[in-house]
Amino acid sequence: MPEFDEDAARIVAVLSASGLPPIESQTPAQIRAAYRNFPHPQGRDMAEIRAIDIPGPLGPIPARLYRPSVETARPLLVWYHGGGMVIGDLESADWVCRELAHLADTAVLSIDYRLGPEHKFPAAVEDAHAGAQFAIAHAADFGADPGRVVVGGDSAGGTCAAVACILARERGGAMPRAQLLVYPGTDRDLTRPSVTEFANGPVLTKAAMLWFRGHYHSDLAELQDYRANPALAPHHRGLPPAFVLTAEIDPIRDAGENYGNLLAHAGVMTTMKRYNGVFHGFFTMGPIMRKTTEAVADAAAWLRVQNEVET
Repeated sequence: MPEFDEDAARIVAVLSASGLPPIESQTPAQIRAAYRNFPHPQGRDMAEIRAIDIPGPLGPIPARLYRPSVETARPLLVWYHGGGMVIGDLESADWVCRELAHLADTAVLSIDYRLGPEHKFPAAVEDAHAGAQFAIAHAADFGADPGRVVVGGDSAGGTCAAVACILARERGGAMPRAQLLVYPGTDRDLTRPSVTEFANGPVLTKAAMLWFRGHYHSDLAELQDYRANPALAPHHRGLPPAFVLTAEIDPIRDAGENYGNLLAHAGVMTTMKRYNGVFHGFFTMGPIMRKTTEAVADAAAWLRVQNEVET
């Protein structure tokens, strides 16, 4: 069994002592309230933060634009928050959006896509696709460069980013420049070794994964749709360069790494990195974890490189 690093061990001890009930024993409303009350880290100041409504399949999708500077056109990162397609919002993604905007010198457009159980599959990923296409078409309106629009997200948000790229290819839409996939839920195979090894978490458990699945999906047959399971796309050729980040102590680690391998084998320029000693969710935990600082800096450095490459 892998060991937690010092920071992760400290946080796991605090969580264990908190007495919080498991996710699967609560309602979506209860989990959302607890998530909103979680002490999210304070983010950096931005030159501009603006609320935007994006046209979506069933109405406007709320979004938030972050700009580290208003002086020159920047690249644009379209960011999708994590939360199993059931929880999470613009506030839970606020710190990481500000941090990536600052470190990568990029504008960030955070998408508040629809969630289950109120909005079942494929609501979240269809909103994600709409958000990416709108961002590319209207990047200049945000002081950004339409030729340098990257999609990214963590966990369920990583799924959204991966699917947005596949749908762009399948539907003949504008293709994002690159995809930043942070411990993405890119397949639904619960027999993978990491699911078995880390079935009891911390943070994400197998039981919680089933809880999220049940609140977002109406039928198990939906799991065979590549919009739920990007690993099952018809093929993975022609997709944009990817950076796949995974956490060692995470039940969906193997799913993310399998997807990275699928992309690489299809000829997609793919970078992969596993962060040892940390758990699912570490990427958005702020400066209390050194591995968070490292991973966000790695992601920002990769974004800078992607945005400098001639196309």
